[in-house]
Amino acid sequence: MTSLYRKSLVFVFTVLCVGLLVVTSPRAAFGQPAGQPPIIDRELFFGDPEISGAQISPDGKFIAFVKPFKGTRNVWVKRTEEPFDAAKPITADKSRPIAQYFWSRDGKYILFVQDKAGDENYLVYAVNPAETPAAGADVPTARNLTDLKGVRAAIYAVPRSEPDTIYIGLNDRDPAWHDLYKVKISTGERTLVRKNTERITSWVFDLKDQLRLATRSADNGDTEILRVDDNGFTKVYSCNVFEACGPIRYHKDGQRVYFETNKGANLDLTRLELFDPATGKEELVESDPLNRVDFGNANFSEVSDDIIATSYDDERERIYWKDKAFEADYKLLQKRLPGKEIGFASGTKDERLYLIVANSDTEPGERYLFDRDTKKLTLQYRIREKLNRDYMAPMTAVRYKSSDGLEIPAYLTLPKGVSAKNLPAVVFPHGGPWGRDSWGYNSFAQFLANRGYAVLSPNFRASTGYGKKFLDAGNKQWGDKMQDDLTWGVKYLVAQGIADPKRVGIMGGSYGGYATLAGVTFTPDLYAAAVDIVGPSNLVTLLETIPPYWESIRKLFYLRMGDPATPEGKAQLERQSPLNHADKIKTPLLVIQGANDPRVNKREADQIVIALRDRNYPVEYLVAPDEGHGFARPINNMAMFATTEKFLAKYLGGRYQESMTPEVSQRLKEITVDVKTVALPKKTGPGASVAPKPAVDLHAGTANYAASIALGGQSVPLTVKNETKEENGAWVATETVVTPQGEITDTSTIEKGTLLLKHRVYKQGSVQIDVDYKDNKATGSMSMNGQSKPFEVDLGGAIFGDGAGDLDVIAALPLAEGYATSFRNLDLQKQKLELRNLKVVGVENVTVPAGTFDAYKLEITSADNEADKRTVWIAKDSRKVVKLSAVLTQFNGAILTSELTP
Repeated sequence: MTSLYRKSLVFVFTVLCVGLLVVTSPRAAFGQPAGQPPIIDRELFFGDPEISGAQISPDGKFIAFVKPFKGTRNVWVKRTEEPFDAAKPITADKSRPIAQYFWSRDGKYILFVQDKAGDENYLVYAVNPAETPAAGADVPTARNLTDLKGVRAAIYAVPRSEPDTIYIGLNDRDPAWHDLYKVKISTGERTLVRKNTERITSWVFDLKDQLRLATRSADNGDTEILRVDDNGFTKVYSCNVFEACGPIRYHKDGQRVYFETNKGANLDLTRLELFDPATGKEELVESDPLNRVDFGNANFSEVSDDIIATSYDDERERIYWKDKAFEADYKLLQKRLPGKEIGFASGTKDERLYLIVANSDTEPGERYLFDRDTKKLTLQYRIREKLNRDYMAPMTAVRYKSSDGLEIPAYLTLPKGVSAKNLPAVVFPHGGPWGRDSWGYNSFAQFLANRGYAVLSPNFRASTGYGKKFLDAGNKQWGDKMQDDLTWGVKYLVAQGIADPKRVGIMGGSYGGYATLAGVTFTPDLYAAAVDIVGPSNLVTLLETIPPYWESIRKLFYLRMGDPATPEGKAQLERQSPLNHADKIKTPLLVIQGANDPRVNKREADQIVIALRDRNYPVEYLVAPDEGHGFARPINNMAMFATTEKFLAKYLGGRYQESMTPEVSQRLKEITVDVKTVALPKKTGPGASVAPKPAVDLHAGTANYAASIALGGQSVPLTVKNETKEENGAWVATETVVTPQGEITDTSTIEKGTLLLKHRVYKQGSVQIDVDYKDNKATGSMSMNGQSKPFEVDLGGAIFGDGAGDLDVIAALPLAEGYATSFRNLDLQKQKLELRNLKVVGVENVTVPAGTFDAYKLEITSADNEADKRTVWIAKDSRKVVKLSAVLTQFNGAILTSELTP
């Protein structure tokens, strides 16, 4: 049976900062009124759990679980009948906790995933628990099955018929798309099954482990279901970008597939169907019997391949049983564990033994071993063992109307032991935003409630699970109606007499961080304090910096948020970006940022901080150098929440814990930024509108280069030909690049003397971009597959050193050691103006296939992103460009190298 266990969806990084094992610390408490439970030590809320995440092996002989080893959460294994203190560690990661792992089908291996310092490039590892550690080692060797740099792996299937095999996707060839590989776990041998040149987003195998279906993201954002044929694909189903559809699992008849869909104007809630790819026939299996929420989950027996139960995430989870034996066991467990939500979390291959999870809004979780034959139920461990459950605050489902009358479902957690009147309150919007909060134990809500706050967790419009109309009501409404849903939540709390209107705060991560910034920007008098955790402040750059492997949903982002490539879309996104209105913020603000965040640029967080600091409004700033989009390391979380609760207590009047361990105190000092020192990188050179002045003009000629792009241990060869000629009183430079996928041509018309760019034509496959540069504007069109789309960009100055012949133009500058300047480029794909800083950093002797040259070494960097860097070597005597090395940030840090050939 697949796991029947619903996990509460808190904001995006909840899984990374789970805190377990709570005790009380009265001596640390400040402001502890009679009647309230004592303050619970934050170290135990958000620190490492003693034991968590247990999974039983397929044969039932072993139990794996997660527990700290040498200061970091790692995987341990014990025999099922042994106590937990008899377990041995089998992984020893010292830098980041292991968040996800599972047993191989035959139980011989533990497989887990891990990234580095929050870069989100997850790799797959395998370890043999039975293996004896090497001499001097604490654990068996974990083998990296996807040992490639700058690559993100995806696991697609774990076949029953080949237990030593997994099917994975790797984006090493193309950062945007994952090719399908078959990997042998025992050896790491990797075999390419399908090259992904068709925008495939997932692969579906039948119950005999045969590849049968794939899903594709079409150019217009539609989802297409494809039958996999020997020589290609056949489309068998599709739904548009605002609908959801996709296969779940093959039926045991081998022909039909269980399918989720909400396709069609008359269908709002997602439902479960059986779909026949051969005939296109659809059969309804089930939709919500109460007609309230989307279809949730179908849970299948691994023995019979029949559905055991379906479930729906409403105000509370609802389960509909199909298997009478499992239903009887569930009812028995309900009697033995009253008041708990029961989940079958992990079971043996024969479905006799199960690890059962029992939790509630006030119960973080208990794990039991249940024998379905004997009905014996044995407690394994309790998460947060020392926590007095009586101190926990109940979570209640509430509903209220927003500004336009739309009903907003939400959860309210009130502090225990005090009257629910005139309380300080915190609105805590979830991340996503295309996700939702659910009923259950919520560490953040409990932490804040323990400090005396009423906590509102709203499922604002655009939250998932409530149907298509509710989801679509959030389209292009960031900062607008979506923000109203939070504002009217505050009004609801005040109208109910629960919240003191002068003591309401807002706090959230990711989208919740955006909503926090939008709250203090667009409703500056509503909140008395705000905590922004990795929240994007600039929606245009957020969309420009989404990872390459999100290419499949780029169109979805544009349609649900706004299209930065259109004038009206860009204007809307700029209006909705808190960064552009930071001068309106007057609410005390705490900003928390990961230095390696791939989506929220630290520079934007700096700008928000500067905007408040320079206007003498309270602002505090934490930056963790070893984190990305959310914090994974407990020590960083500990420091973050120590600052957060003291900050909220200062401005909202709740309780807080002053004490902290020496380690946390030291870490807090290390990641606390003195806001007086925050400064934006200075843009050097002549600035916005003046282009640098060349020392010489161009000359006609041809140059050939051998080039390559290196990524993830692989190299793609290229040949480049640059030709410059005089034509109609101007220079015309043409660059022709021959790649394994075809030819790319880029032609620039360059004004004589000034060497300013006047016209450019770029061609690659079915794409052609044609641009005129005149009167400080770029006007042109982008054509793809015969469809043309016009655009216009205000430049505010001339474009220099861009397009074909760009480096020859740069070589014409008055280069000398120490020379520096800046100039403007236009990113055609993003239609975004970019400022480039150039500096001659020295003179080097460089050898390339064309010979050895005494050359100036230039570094050209983006003023907005120092990682976007080109290093160029230009011969001192001839001004020939002899070598180039460039970091391609848009391709996950791939390295382009080009060298002059004879």
